Amino acid sequence: METTLRTDPPRWQGEALAEAPSTPALFFAQARRLGPKTALREKRLGLWREITWAEYGETVRHLAYGLLDLGLQPGDRAAVIGENRPEWIYSDLAILSCGAVTVGLYPTDSAEACAYILEHAEAVLVVAENEEQLDKLLEVRHRLPALHWIIVVDRKGLRHFADPQVLWFDEVLARGRELAQAEPGRLDAIIAGIQPEDLAAIIYTSGTTGPPKGAMLTHRNLLWTANALNEANAVGEGDECFSFLPLSHIAQRMLSVYLAIRWGMTVSFVEYQDTVLQNLREIAPTVLFSVPRIWEKLHARVELLMHERDWFKRTAYRIALAVGRRHARARLLEGRVGPSLALANGLAHLLVLQPLKRRLGLHRVRLAISGAAPISPEVLWYFHGLGVPIREVYGQTEGSGPTTIHRGDRIRLGTVGEPLPGVEVRIADDGEILVRGPNVFMGYFKDPEATAQALAGGWLHSGDVGELDEDGFLRITDRKKDLFITAGGKNIAPQRVENLLKTSPYIHDAIAIGDGRRYITAMLVLDEENVVDYAQRRRIPFTTYTDLTQNPEIRRLIEEEVRRLNRHLSQPEQVKRFVILPKRLYHEEGEMTPTLKVKRRVIMEKYQHLLAELYPEG
Repeated sequence: METTLRTDPPRWQGEALAEAPSTPALFFAQARRLGPKTALREKRLGLWREITWAEYGETVRHLAYGLLDLGLQPGDRAAVIGENRPEWIYSDLAILSCGAVTVGLYPTDSAEACAYILEHAEAVLVVAENEEQLDKLLEVRHRLPALHWIIVVDRKGLRHFADPQVLWFDEVLARGRELAQAEPGRLDAIIAGIQPEDLAAIIYTSGTTGPPKGAMLTHRNLLWTANALNEANAVGEGDECFSFLPLSHIAQRMLSVYLAIRWGMTVSFVEYQDTVLQNLREIAPTVLFSVPRIWEKLHARVELLMHERDWFKRTAYRIALAVGRRHARARLLEGRVGPSLALANGLAHLLVLQPLKRRLGLHRVRLAISGAAPISPEVLWYFHGLGVPIREVYGQTEGSGPTTIHRGDRIRLGTVGEPLPGVEVRIADDGEILVRGPNVFMGYFKDPEATAQALAGGWLHSGDVGELDEDGFLRITDRKKDLFITAGGKNIAPQRVENLLKTSPYIHDAIAIGDGRRYITAMLVLDEENVVDYAQRRRIPFTTYTDLTQNPEIRRLIEEEVRRLNRHLSQPEQVKRFVILPKRLYHEEGEMTPTLKVKRRVIMEKYQHLLAELYPEG
């Protein structure tokens, strides 16, 4: 395959890369500049395969020409659905290079959810990963009059399939290669016409209530945010990041596409969703962004692993971690570390903690970030003690992802950091967090009423409640709509209770209940992997997950965990009763968002019959 990019420089090439007017203009400039260096890495047939920037650029160029050949026009909406893989990003950048707009669909979306978004966005084509995703689209295409083409990446199971509306990814690439040779300057002319304020992406928010809304983000929104993030915490060409969260979500897209392109990072793609921790060990990234559930899972895995070790190893681990925690507290709370503590911490890391981090794949991480949902302070202190200083980031799709982040060594646990350079944050009279800056979106697609509400007064209304301390660090209290008041008049932030419960290695999810009630209760979901391990070690008979939820010994285990964790809560916050849900929660069933946040109202409506157990008095 030819991997030499055109060398004609864009008109702005004499200026800094920061002045690139659009994502495609920046991308092709970087592909020319970085040429033989590794841009992407994917695992195929058990081996990691590297893709250079030159190959990356040429594939995107040919795919863009292929889309032009299919009739894609500037301003059209084109969708992508599938798991994280290079073809997802090729498709995104090719769509943008045609002056069109990318719409991401979650691979776990149902056919009905796909139909809603594709119809609302009036998508003219969809790039689908495989047979599974194609089946969804074929099921609903009769409702999508704007849809002309479905392009399938993986032919597995489809070798003998034929449909006039369905094309193969490699076929479109071949068509694009021919058109590129025939009209070599056509794509460059289109890219030169893309302006910073042009629409680049419509990202449908995974809200916990109501149908998703399409947040419109411009090229300026996305590239400005990539520059601001780097000003807060610098990344560069020597960095490697790990792509495993959905690319249809702004957080992973910002990291894997915009930030990686702007600063030349290498992106490695997870093999499968159930191999995340294994692939993490193999890649050992230097930049790791994750949602709290993955950090919590790593924490629980180590704790259980150490519980099974002999007395000497358990003791060494506990002592080393205690030293690491003292070192972290001295550094973060007191601002200085004495020489004896520094020496002890160095020995603890050399002998115990560094080998442990290597086993987890965290030994090279220099920038660790948690976001998309609240994380327990206990988990944060744990990783800081381990020598993985997690920084929190806070934001929303409507703000191109990040609003605040811990910058450099300015880490204050219990907060989500300071506003990005160039972003303003203030607190409304009712406690709502308001945001203003170049990262703020242009509005919701085809929804002027919701846009007016979200941007009332020239500020983005986040829907979150918080406060700014004297140094400008933001502290999140809760979602505005989730706060509740008990029958005794106590204001409760359920996320604090839920996050504490989830620090137990045996509790995967928690939903705190108590609005208008005399006391707090909780619906709990077991951490299946750890509870199964517990049951096997104690020879507790079971066949299914539901069996575990009904077993008296497992019930006693969870009772003890709730009792232990209640000691860290104030009296009004303590959980007095709980039920264990009989099944795991799934995004496909509408119970969770794609970023693994529980849809509180959906769960409470679905399991209303269990409220009788939690509040037998009525």
